[in-house]
Amino acid sequence: MKSQDIRKKFLAFFEKKGHLVVPSAPIVLKDDPTLMFNNSGMAQFKEFFLGNGTPPNKRIADTQKCLRVSGKHNDLEDVGFDTYHHTMFEMLGNWSFGDYFKKEAIAWAWEFLTEELKLDKDRLYVSVFEGNKDENVPFDQEAWDIWKEFVDEDRIILGNKKDNFWEMGDQGPCGPCSEIHIDLRPDSERASVPGKSLVNADHPQVVEIWNNVFMEFNRKADGSLEKLPAKHVDTGMGFERLCMAMQGVTSNYDTDVFTPLIQKVEEITGLKYTNNEVKNISDEQNKINIAIRVIVDHIRAVAFAIADGQLPSNNGAGYVIRRILRRAIRYGFTFLNKKEPFIYELVAVLAKQMGEAFPEIAKQEQLVTNVIKEEENSFLRTLEQGLLMLDTMIVNLEGKQLSGSKAFELYDTYGFPIDLTSLILAERGFTLDEKGFEENLQKQKERSRAAAHTKADDWVIVREDEETEFIGYDILEAIVRVTKYRKIESQKDGTLYQLVFNVTPFYPEGGGQVGDKGTITSANGETTYIIDTKKENNLIIHFTQTLPSNLTDPFKASVKGRAFIEANHTATHLLHQALREVLGIHVEQRGSKVDFDGLRFDFSHFQKMTTEEIQQVERLVNQRVLEKLPLNEHRSISMKEAMDAGAMALFGEKYGDKVRMIEFGESKELCGGTHVKNTADIWYFKIVSEGAVASGIRRVEAITRDKVKDYFINLEKESQQLAEQLKTKDVSKAVEKLQDENAKLKLQIEHLLKEKAKNLKGELIAQVQEVNGVKCVVAQVALDAAGAKDLAYEIGATGENFYILLSTVNDDKPMLTAYISKEIVASHGLNAGQIVRELGKYIQGGGGGQPFFATAGGKNPEGVEEALSHALDFVK
Repeated sequence: MKSQDIRKKFLAFFEKKGHLVVPSAPIVLKDDPTLMFNNSGMAQFKEFFLGNGTPPNKRIADTQKCLRVSGKHNDLEDVGFDTYHHTMFEMLGNWSFGDYFKKEAIAWAWEFLTEELKLDKDRLYVSVFEGNKDENVPFDQEAWDIWKEFVDEDRIILGNKKDNFWEMGDQGPCGPCSEIHIDLRPDSERASVPGKSLVNADHPQVVEIWNNVFMEFNRKADGSLEKLPAKHVDTGMGFERLCMAMQGVTSNYDTDVFTPLIQKVEEITGLKYTNNEVKNISDEQNKINIAIRVIVDHIRAVAFAIADGQLPSNNGAGYVIRRILRRAIRYGFTFLNKKEPFIYELVAVLAKQMGEAFPEIAKQEQLVTNVIKEEENSFLRTLEQGLLMLDTMIVNLEGKQLSGSKAFELYDTYGFPIDLTSLILAERGFTLDEKGFEENLQKQKERSRAAAHTKADDWVIVREDEETEFIGYDILEAIVRVTKYRKIESQKDGTLYQLVFNVTPFYPEGGGQVGDKGTITSANGETTYIIDTKKENNLIIHFTQTLPSNLTDPFKASVKGRAFIEANHTATHLLHQALREVLGIHVEQRGSKVDFDGLRFDFSHFQKMTTEEIQQVERLVNQRVLEKLPLNEHRSISMKEAMDAGAMALFGEKYGDKVRMIEFGESKELCGGTHVKNTADIWYFKIVSEGAVASGIRRVEAITRDKVKDYFINLEKESQQLAEQLKTKDVSKAVEKLQDENAKLKLQIEHLLKEKAKNLKGELIAQVQEVNGVKCVVAQVALDAAGAKDLAYEIGATGENFYILLSTVNDDKPMLTAYISKEIVASHGLNAGQIVRELGKYIQGGGGGQPFFATAGGKNPEGVEEALSHALDFVK
């Protein structure tokens, strides 16, 4: 059965059982500070388990894209070395929110596997929770009794807390679980070793395929458990493993989930992948297999993350995505001998293969392809820089071992893979201090964990109101009451408090808009500052540095500075519309940030905007400001109505059945943010910068309102100061005159330097020393880098067997220039690149080049004399 058919069959089965089939949430999480990525099927439903939202149906089924590459669940370094770990995987799930429980969940799981898919019952084993006295949680007798109706008791396994009690984190909903495992080994192996003994023993062919979690407890901050008001079912089935079972293979990579991608890699590289059935392969072939598995796994994770709105970057979730892609590039570079970009070519295969189930990958195919190609080009250049840096480190080695700290510097600063460092060192007869590297790596991980770690107390209930009503679209001041609060502590921010109100005018951070700030004031005049507002699992949380004295009192809540944010947010909508008019309808929003000071807008476009295009966009936006367009808000309409009206849906966002549409004239967008009542409130719109973010992604930064006024006032001041300095009213004409004079002076300097170089040429040739048959010129010259290069080549052209080492110092920056006649590069084994890297340590720098010509720059001009004193050592 093909993977596409297995997926459809699962969803259809549970649809017949009364489940609402919902699409996968984006792989990148937007409003859950505890997770960067969806790492399990239940992540998008956390708000329902926590009681902070109402599900659209009590029964839901889906297939969820999951990513496990950070935090508690991190499989990244295992991927490729075995045949069952993945970064991205699909989790098929059926969910009950306070509806059915163990009986139905177990019965339907068994029915689907054995009757719908017709898996061999003799290969299946099940597990139930054995109980835990310390937690005061009993043995799951109910699950045991239900399973006895379907399987013999010798196929039911008791599982401990590690294997059969599921928790989403240190706090929150949790409960015992019952797993289904399948034994995919050949009959001969099954006959000699019972499958039951291999369950949960990390055997690659005896694997868990389905997990039924029975959510009935809440884990509190002190570690204790309390009963949830309702019982829920949270199930998950590993799609790739199920495909392995259904397709009669012994590796996930041998299923049609991966084989089309593997075939494309084989076509590009000319190398062959051997499947899991082939035994006794060579070490070389094993490395090729690992590299191909890494690449076809990682392309899925990276492509879907980009399609869901997360571009590679240097921090946060973007850094994780960049690391995954760089790992794939490095394996291709090292083991498949691919020195040019090629991974981007797999995107088309992925889009064709998975575009029906996940339309976003087909829709964003071109963008994903361009971003990955640019990242490949960039990292391949980084690898070259890392190789040069490693060369310098090797030249400066005192002994035969590279220190762990140096290797970590390469890894951390340049993204240079540690195994590649080790490989190159071994090839050159050196070793790596692996223990020292691991110590440095561990220290970095501990620093990151400490910085990110937040300790949260349990929520303290003040009032029993269940949900917060947001009223901030209409009013900025209101009387509110605290319903619950908790204290949180982090290394980064210290002690903070999170407050939840029954109603709130404070807008929580989302959709690119920052969270509101302001105050709450009690009747006795005590004021508490709200320093930020966020949304966590559908709960609006207000951050403060102090806790009000009497939490049961009503408070007057006041939002501060919203007008500036609203002007900037509305301006992003008008900007989006103007960009599409000027540049074309291919322009789509790829991200935004809206705060008090301005706006940042990222969009799809494949070339730099011209000055004329920028001016045209500004004119169009300001034209709509002058038109005084009123806000036309559709607060709760169906997604279909909004799409039919021509609304723009934003990249990587998850929308419900009901949406909010914002209209200003012809601008129509789905948006949950706050906006001005009339475009006139923007006052004026000014673009202050335009540039590239990634391949095919441009960024515009702009300002409105008071910031524009300040911008023009400062511009006028600068213009007046410039006029005074130039002693003229016509600044433009005066600058042109200065430019002309500067160009003439440059020509004169170039002419003088050339004359100087000619004189130097004669002087230096007269000072030639002959060492071992080599004519040596070693000197410091008062020229720029280009002049030193020309001089070296001119001296070299006067004869054979020249070794020339010149130093220059300009603006306190020293440079070494080495020239070696080509005939003695071969005969004497001299190499200009190696020589400048060795001498570069004296000027605290490095460099490289070709064997016959190379340069090195540094930052210590005082080391030039010592560098020159060692220049002849290589010839001697």
